[in-house]
Amino acid sequence: MADLFGLYWDGPPFVFFSPPHWIALACVAIACGWVIGPARSLSAAAKRYWRYALAAILAINELAYNLWFWVHGLWSIQYMLPLHLCTLFTWLSVIMLLTRSYRIFEFAYFMGIGGALQALLTPDIGVYGFPHFRAFQSFISHGGLVVAALTMIALEGYRPTWRSVGRVIIGANLLMAGVGVVNWLLDSNYLFLARKPYTPSLLDYLGPWPIYIIWMEVIGIVTILLLYLPFAVADLRQRSPMMASRVRR
Repeated sequence: MADLFGLYWDGPPFVFFSPPHWIALACVAIACGWVIGPARSLSAAAKRYWRYALAAILAINELAYNLWFWVHGLWSIQYMLPLHLCTLFTWLSVIMLLTRSYRIFEFAYFMGIGGALQALLTPDIGVYGFPHFRAFQSFISHGGLVVAALTMIALEGYRPTWRSVGRVIIGANLLMAGVGVVNWLLDSNYLFLARKPYTPSLLDYLGPWPIYIIWMEVIGIVTILLLYLPFAVADLRQRSPMMASRVRR
């Protein structure tokens, strides 16, 4: 049992898109499907309890992650501050779920889901395959970010707007600028602005530093627009009957 939480792992290594990886992705998909489907029929009290439970899961999971690094002597200010995108939005999502903050929701939907999807497809967990703690922790954390944002949409009726898109794009650039200063002061690599991660990721295909940062910006904007697309389509469909009725008049 200790090996499941140990620093040295002799079990099966994590392999991208191996059966365990697909099973983990399927579990996240099932949780998302439950939230946008059957969970809609929950009572108001049950929806509130679900938000609180999900917030607790995210918080405990993140605290356990920090504790694991601390116990093994790996915790450092250069790596463990909540400035990595998904770590930051884990704590913001906890606040969002507890307070029903719409402003946090705007950022959690676009930036939280955008970052979490990449982390789910190419998790940065080294050799720690299932059933090691790090594998479970990673998928609970990143899957939970997606589920949290969908919870606010499906159970609380929230939705982003075009103004949300503008606010998130501006906010993301301000975040990158601030984190860039922190990286310079601490010699850290938050948001991977100083160098690419050591494990395989999408950044490997985006050229050398600093070119890949420009591509990160482009991909980020495209991701935001794609995430807004379902709402834009819904708005167009809603306006079409109204436009037709005006023409008939």
